[in-house]
Amino acid sequence: MATSNFERLPTDVVPKNYKLELRPDLQKFTFQGKLSITAEVRNSTKKVVLNSAEIEIQSARDLQGAQDATVTFTEADETVTLEFPSELPVGEATIDIAYTGILNDQMRGFYRSKYTHPDHPGEERYAAVTQFEPVDARRTLPCWDEPAHKATFDVTLVVPKDRVALSNMNVVSTEEVEGDLKRVTFAQTPVMSSYLLAFIVGEFDHVEATDENGVLVRVYTPVGKAEQGRFALDVAVKTLPFYKDYFNVAYPLPKMDLIAIPDFAAGAMENWGLVTYRERLLLVDPVNTPAISKQYVALVVGHELAHQWFGNLVTMEWWTHLWLNEGFATWIEYLCVDHTHPEYEIWTTFLSREYASAMSMDSLANSHPIEVPVGPPSEVEEIFDTISYCKGASVIRMLYDWIGREDFRKGMHSYLTKFAYQNAKTEDLWASLAEASGKPIPTVMSTWTKQMGYPVLSVDGKQEGDNRVLTIFQKKFCADGSITGFESMQWQVPITIATSKNPKALTFILDQPSTTVTVEGVGPDDWILVNPDRIGYYRVSYSSGTLSPLLSALKDGTLSAQDRLGLQNDAFALAKAGVGSTVDVLRLLASYTYETSYTVWESLVANLSSINRLLQYTDFHNSFKSFARKLFAPTVVKLGWDPKDTDSTLDTMLRSLSLGQHGSYGDPDTIAEAQKRFKDHVEEKTTLLADLKSAVYTMALANGDESTFDQMMKLHDSVDSNEEKVRLLRCLGANKDNKLIQRCLDLALSDKVRTQDSWCLLFSAARTSPESRQTLWSFVKEKWGIFEEKFKSSFILSRIVDIATSGFVTEEQALDVEQFFKDHPCPTAERTVKQNCEAIRLHAKWLQRDAPAIKEWLATQ
Repeated sequence: MATSNFERLPTDVVPKNYKLELRPDLQKFTFQGKLSITAEVRNSTKKVVLNSAEIEIQSARDLQGAQDATVTFTEADETVTLEFPSELPVGEATIDIAYTGILNDQMRGFYRSKYTHPDHPGEERYAAVTQFEPVDARRTLPCWDEPAHKATFDVTLVVPKDRVALSNMNVVSTEEVEGDLKRVTFAQTPVMSSYLLAFIVGEFDHVEATDENGVLVRVYTPVGKAEQGRFALDVAVKTLPFYKDYFNVAYPLPKMDLIAIPDFAAGAMENWGLVTYRERLLLVDPVNTPAISKQYVALVVGHELAHQWFGNLVTMEWWTHLWLNEGFATWIEYLCVDHTHPEYEIWTTFLSREYASAMSMDSLANSHPIEVPVGPPSEVEEIFDTISYCKGASVIRMLYDWIGREDFRKGMHSYLTKFAYQNAKTEDLWASLAEASGKPIPTVMSTWTKQMGYPVLSVDGKQEGDNRVLTIFQKKFCADGSITGFESMQWQVPITIATSKNPKALTFILDQPSTTVTVEGVGPDDWILVNPDRIGYYRVSYSSGTLSPLLSALKDGTLSAQDRLGLQNDAFALAKAGVGSTVDVLRLLASYTYETSYTVWESLVANLSSINRLLQYTDFHNSFKSFARKLFAPTVVKLGWDPKDTDSTLDTMLRSLSLGQHGSYGDPDTIAEAQKRFKDHVEEKTTLLADLKSAVYTMALANGDESTFDQMMKLHDSVDSNEEKVRLLRCLGANKDNKLIQRCLDLALSDKVRTQDSWCLLFSAARTSPESRQTLWSFVKEKWGIFEEKFKSSFILSRIVDIATSGFVTEEQALDVEQFFKDHPCPTAERTVKQNCEAIRLHAKWLQRDAPAIKEWLATQ
């Protein structure tokens, strides 16, 4: 992956401290910068090379040598070379730089974010905010913008008196200066990487509390919405002490700010002491926020606060080790939420979202290892993906179980204390965990991080007296069912085997292509389960004789929710790959008719939706819809439309999910009730419950007309909640009229929708029908120049490419996608294009192979 001619910055001169003063102009969208860098000169040199982009340097001076530099920019490398007349001697140097820059509208670097104030409706105002990860600190100050170049930062902001000014550290002084300005000086940061630096200037309200260790926690919200920060504040003041106790390492800063930003490309960003979020991932309206959104807020807060230790205190040495940051934080956010909100049964959610997503992508020939060589900035953006986050988290979850809770904690403490305020590599983590556990961590884990993919274990058994003798084979699981080219791959697989009598009957490492093991005390009618609770990152394919007792345990509710989820998910993946039968999967799904777990249903819905999209291209799609309606009907009847006093949080989430699915598959009674509730909501006779809004909006529009679309737009334009606006946008493509689909797509590029939310409209159209999918793809091709300019190198552009090229089922469509991106290269989406074209061809094979049998079976239902 890494570009061969890419070079990291020279290390003749490295930073120790940056003293930075910034003056943002919120009317002209510019800023002035004064920077004084204290650096260590390791080898005498005339040249100092830093990263810099979209900055104009007025002067650069070596204070010790009293000499001015010649300034040369290399735009392609995003570097600036300061060349002095005489060499800088070995030792300490101070370099002063005066420069100017722009508050851009690209949601990276130091940028502007538009908002309105409740006391001045209709007046557009702007905040100045930052997003530096991975490589955009260089757009705000000339710096060594690589994670290994850690330094301290002393930040001063000169801003309007009536604006809030925030940075990583606490304010140490505020003084009035000329005009209506104030100079706000912040305490010096710990030693940290440049991508973690942050500052915000704008108008905000806040709520605050102090955690049990004395850390001041504040949640900043848009003006007038302070109370919507209460839920996140409650999560944060529980989360910081949880991590402090878990790692046995104190949070090293005196304060923790969490702030909602109106325009924000990522979901959230872990800037040390000043974490930034999209509004809908931090704010919770007690009336209008559904339960599933509160769950997301809890997870995202847990994720970003985990980074304060794992990523900020100890930082990856280079982006090759990004997974250390993101995989770990994704895993431990679930551990944390399980502690703060046990009612979510969050580990089953982990399986349906992180684990399943990772396995789906990682079965492709165009996947990549967790650890992948990374070169220039375009490649850095590309690895912020499902493999780094979700596979990384899944592998750590497996490792945690294999090592054991206490040895894992002991190893984590050792790692964080040994490398505090420094950089580390994957091998450093393995060494700390190996020392704590006495287990061969590097040997085992390198098979999971240095090669892509994962194994499928084929399991067969025979009864010998009171014992079951199992034969287990491992081979790479491939999405197309063929291991050609991957025959030699194998993993060191931590295996646990459960029986109907013993949840941990046998544990061992499978370090060979195959093995035979004896499980004692197993009767002829007892079941055997490999990988209970889906801890291991692998699939299991049982022989029919071994599977049969498990299906009985599935039907009588003996198996855990995680195992009920895992059984159908493996069966679905095997069928999709041609190893199993799609008809057998449909038969299996019928066993889930009376399933009670929301999260198991969430996984079932994802797999059913994949089959549904496939069968939309057939003449028997209506037969499948009828089958799906029967599957959801008992749950809809049981839960009904209105909440009950006995509802759990997960019951509330399941009600919305099941009603939405029942309606999407065409149940007339469900659709009629949704239309009635939508009409009453629009006419303000009643207010829709937050948990039902997405389902009702989607059904109303899918079965409505242009007037329904106009009503949706009126709702969108009348609310000031970003959460509600996004909820409406994600429904607007759910209609059968191509003219309305086109309106939906045109809206994505209009000023009515924030840039960060444009993709929601495309996503809405992509999931509706084959016709809407083709309309979307034609739209993206036609407007590609606009998309490129609007999103430039942002990861949002890669997401748009993903949405626009997913769901097709013909070779012709795959060729069309490949040709378009051959003619219009998009480096940040290069891997996405390859993965989606591979998926299109897999869909084509799947449809051709299984459609006749599916049609025949559905005709009997």
